[in-house]
Amino acid sequence: MKIGILSDTHGFWDDKYEMYLGECDEVWHAGDIGSMDVADRFEALGPRFRAVYGNIDDYYMRSRYREMLRFEAGGVDVLMKHIGGYPGRYDSSVG
Repeated sequence: MKIGILSDTHGFWDDKYEMYLGECDEVWHAGDIGSMDVADRFEALGPRFRAVYGNIDDYYMRSRYREMLRFEAGGVDVLMKHIGGYPGRYDSSVG
């Protein structure tokens, strides 16, 4: 399984995303997508797209994606969240 992982695109689209992520079985975006247009472009790439919203994402992004996503991929339990805390101050919801 080939997985493309990125975050913090902040509404910016680079055509290289298509070149590299288009070959992936799944694409995971860990928040701060930044715009619905960019989210639509990621979803149109074809592979399965999973995403969470980040701290800069607006109401529309927050209504489309969740704050935290837990799923299994290739036999691995995955928990994805934009900001899980900082050393010594981790968010208890990700524990």
